[in-house]
Amino acid sequence: MKSAIRDAPTLCRQLGLPDTLGRAADCGFPVFAPQSYVRRMRHGDAHDPLLRQVLPSVDESRQAAGFTEDPVGDHDSQLQPGMLQKYAGRVLLVTTGACAIHCRYCFRRHYPYSGGPQSGTQWQPVLEQIAADTSVEEVILSGGDPLTLSDERLKELTAGLEEIPHLRRLRIHTRLPIMIPTRITAGCLNWLSTCRLTPVVVIHANHGAELDATVAAALDRLREADVMLLNQTVLLRGVNDSLAALSDLSERLIDLRVVPYYLHQLDRVRGAAHFEVPVERGRELVRQLRDALPGYAVPTYVQELAGQPSKQILFPDPQVKK
Repeated sequence: MKSAIRDAPTLCRQLGLPDTLGRAADCGFPVFAPQSYVRRMRHGDAHDPLLRQVLPSVDESRQAAGFTEDPVGDHDSQLQPGMLQKYAGRVLLVTTGACAIHCRYCFRRHYPYSGGPQSGTQWQPVLEQIAADTSVEEVILSGGDPLTLSDERLKELTAGLEEIPHLRRLRIHTRLPIMIPTRITAGCLNWLSTCRLTPVVVIHANHGAELDATVAAALDRLREADVMLLNQTVLLRGVNDSLAALSDLSERLIDLRVVPYYLHQLDRVRGAAHFEVPVERGRELVRQLRDALPGYAVPTYVQELAGQPSKQILFPDPQVKK
């Protein structure tokens, strides 16, 4: 992470592109792209789907109706600093504001991370609230990206969770195995494999080109540690809004023994409107995927709406009567 590219002109120069391509209007959300990810981008291609995810655009500064700073209702779901609950039976811990990459469509790009717990002792009120609610069986570590924390800090946090008898599963939402595959170290694997809670790792890959040999090796290490692997994809205009891109991604994931879990309709966060794909186009793409791939390789097309008790399934169209 220390060697990551932190400005758009440097990113463009490294890829053989004009500096001017990256001189977008300042939107308060800096560039952050690790070298291991940049190396997978196509040199000299301004339309590379991996580059599009991290290079700022002037479109980010344009106002768009319906796009807000908190599109999925994180603020109203907060039980206390660092702890959210939207759905029955599980809670989400915002463990850190740090990420291994700054995705331009990030739904938490405006999230007030500074108000959350920063140390083990500060998590104690959260642990006490989870312990008091026996309906909670799963804890989700999110952020930011929880794997930007050291193994020691992760162990400290999860040790407290392991002591809560009604907890059964620990889910980790992370892009680190994609962005910086070397993060999946022996220490990380030891933490996951010795945890009392059943570990589920949800990675986030949007395009098949993200899944190179180094990523495959990291995922192999996780799988050998008996970790369940799922993938979430965001449907993004200019990145993966084609049958070819989505089918290649799903087949690559299956080859790596990762379940294509969700295909997300874009969360309508301010600054990301230019990534939005119309829902009807998304439905058509999923129809095509169902015709092209076995059912287990087709992710569920969903949208998260603030205040709803579950994610809304977009395919088949719930408005169309059978």
